[in-house]
Amino acid sequence: MSVTADLWRFFYNEFWHPMFTRSGYNAVNTFVYALLFGLGVIYSYRYIIKPLKIKVDERLFWAVTPMVVFGATVRALVDGGVLPENPLILTPGIFFTAFVLIVPAIVADTKLKTYPKITIAWGTVLAIWANYLLVTHAKNWRPYELTLLHTAVSWAAVFLFYRWRPFDRLYLYPVLAHYFDIASTVVGIHFYHYREVHWVEHYLVSWFGAYVYYPWITFILVVVYYALKYLVPDEEERRFWYLAVYILGLGPAIRDPAQMVLQV
Repeated sequence: MSVTADLWRFFYNEFWHPMFTRSGYNAVNTFVYALLFGLGVIYSYRYIIKPLKIKVDERLFWAVTPMVVFGATVRALVDGGVLPENPLILTPGIFFTAFVLIVPAIVADTKLKTYPKITIAWGTVLAIWANYLLVTHAKNWRPYELTLLHTAVSWAAVFLFYRWRPFDRLYLYPVLAHYFDIASTVVGIHFYHYREVHWVEHYLVSWFGAYVYYPWITFILVVVYYALKYLVPDEEERRFWYLAVYILGLGPAIRDPAQMVLQV
């Protein structure tokens, strides 16, 4: 057996096959994807955000949100059989596709001094198209209702905590996004018997049930907040990491209930 064949088998088993079969994440691809995502955050800030002199504030969060909605909905449409399978619109390829689509809009916005209008408009057009396909192929909206109910309760708790013990306001965005994601995950696993595909969480859910997500993700969000606070002294760069955490939460928060609506 040649080295090339061994490498291909390794790549196929650890990366390619899970991407197409939704068989889940493993220790290898989880580590690699996390490393690539981290490098992507670092270099995007260094070579795109800083040179374009884009302030990392709420406007940037709103600017990227429509593109995240587009990417996450497209991912669900692939799983639902509405769109054909293609590596560029499967996870993690959809991250690359969305990145390629949004960067020219951000550059145009800064050059034309219209930021963030072009970026928001472009992302919104794509998101509307994707959600049109979702609505016209929807089979059951009950999962979305349950997701929104769980989200409303958890968001109320977040805002009460924020009033009692405020933290960086911009970190509210990733916190709320991840609680939306928790809601969709809990609904999918607890009410519709979906399977957790992430490596660590799969074991936690099998041991403690779907609602373990609330303390688990809360713990992670707290750790990430203080880790970034002490490890990334530059405020702008730290807030760009907040944006990355926001995207990681909002993407699956949009995708998961869309998959349930399509009865994937």
